Amino acid sequence: MSYDISINNGIIVDGTGNPWYKGNIAIKNGYIADISRHRKFKADVLIDASGLIVAPGFIDMHSHSDYTLLVNPYAESKIMQGVTTEVIGNCGSSAAPVKGEIAIKRMKRRLKNYGLNLSWRSFGEYLELLQRQGISINIAPLVGHGQIRICVMGYEARAPTENELEEMKKLLDESLKMGAFGMSTGLVYPPGRFAKTEEIIELCKVISKYDGLYATHIRGERETIVEAVKEAVKIAEKAKVKLQISHHPAKIGGWGKSKITLKIIEEARSRGVDVACDLHPYIAGSTGLSTLLPPWVQEGGLEKIMERLRDFKLRKKIIEDMIEEPIPGPGPCGLVKRNMWDKIILVSCKRNRVLIGKSIKEIAELRGIDPFNAYFDLLLEEETAGSIIGFYYNEDDIRRVLLHQCSMIGSDGYAISPKEPFTKSMPHPRSYGTFPMIIRKYVKGVKRNDLWYDSAAKILRLEDAVRKMTSLPAQRLGLHDRGLIEKGFWADIVIFDFANIMDTATYLHPHSYSKGIKYVIINGDFAVFEGKHTYKKIGKVLNPPFSLNK
Repeated sequence: MSYDISINNGIIVDGTGNPWYKGNIAIKNGYIADISRHRKFKADVLIDASGLIVAPGFIDMHSHSDYTLLVNPYAESKIMQGVTTEVIGNCGSSAAPVKGEIAIKRMKRRLKNYGLNLSWRSFGEYLELLQRQGISINIAPLVGHGQIRICVMGYEARAPTENELEEMKKLLDESLKMGAFGMSTGLVYPPGRFAKTEEIIELCKVISKYDGLYATHIRGERETIVEAVKEAVKIAEKAKVKLQISHHPAKIGGWGKSKITLKIIEEARSRGVDVACDLHPYIAGSTGLSTLLPPWVQEGGLEKIMERLRDFKLRKKIIEDMIEEPIPGPGPCGLVKRNMWDKIILVSCKRNRVLIGKSIKEIAELRGIDPFNAYFDLLLEEETAGSIIGFYYNEDDIRRVLLHQCSMIGSDGYAISPKEPFTKSMPHPRSYGTFPMIIRKYVKGVKRNDLWYDSAAKILRLEDAVRKMTSLPAQRLGLHDRGLIEKGFWADIVIFDFANIMDTATYLHPHSYSKGIKYVIINGDFAVFEGKHTYKKIGKVLNPPFSLNK
């Protein structure tokens, strides 16, 4: 029998965590058709993988490519690091559903930044557009709680009425039927931060009916991280839903508390709560420019934020709250609280692009004002749009979470490319380097001197690292025919040079592909061939195991 592709003489790391073995793989009609340690297969395309690692394609458990894939479907930054599937719709934010005046207006404004028009309303229509346009990578979508809440009640900082909650449940149920793998929350961002625990429990009960996934950017990842993890576990336990704690290592103010939170996860699992977490290996994180503001300043959306910032008397109260911080906010808020403005870097904006790459402290010095007012002025000039990078993670916590059996890898980045319009900003290097960085930093133990605050330690077996990137996330998502090198599974495969695999992106020069990725196969066809992207739209919008759209 002749096959489409035969991969010969490879060092197979199959995704189970078992030791590698040498063997040959035959691919036919998109699937792994056969595997043999000794027998070689006839095929239209023969790949000699001598000395190379052959592994399942990496699954990015936490991504934000909901809009970038509509701009550029080729997903170069992800595919060129070996990613074959990514989970979008995280942190409570998704591109659909879009319903109601506030949600429509907000979505049109966001899409305008990408040069896109709003041509969908339901979650299913968005997924249909994505597949119709074509994509080079597989997508497993989540629906965002924040997006659903905006559709029903805008940015109001209150509990929903009974009717509003029912409407939210209805939108969630429809989205799950249309292909969402579950729901995500962003409980430090508006409007998610306005939701009480009971609201999330009621919505998660809808997910539970489908055995879907609840992924959460918890309510506090700093001083209150322990309480926030307990809340997440409570929600999962009450609703009987699978829980995924997003980008889990504690941020400044909570350093060291991962010892406690991981114990909470273990205790929850011993009670039958299905909980796991994900992380990326960088000391810095990235978020929106406006997220440094206190919750009450963000209530009501863009217009209300700008109205408050124009009131110079009110700015004094805003500054007091940012320092005293009655309710701990996202990671960079911890830097503000400690007057560490030099650790907050502007990486994207539209009107002040000359300032991109500078810290808020540097911008303040250039303008001859204090960092708070420099930040407020920047928000007004940019109409609150833009992104920042903040150095607020701790290496010890990253390693502790990484070594836990329930952790997997999620970039928290975007599928982009070193082309317009993406080169107008400086995205976080994790969009280009997360997965090779895990291998370089923690399997090989190699440090990069050109990457700020980088360190390395040889603490992971390659087999364990690959498991965290492949079969473990596949299991979480219910993708029972992906994530392993196994006969009958979809042929999502990455072939790389272990000696040379390495991330190259930096914070100031992020648009740089990783090295060492020789071949990437998605659904049985080449996305990368001999180190070069093929620009084939061979990806799929994947169906959850419970989807009615099969």
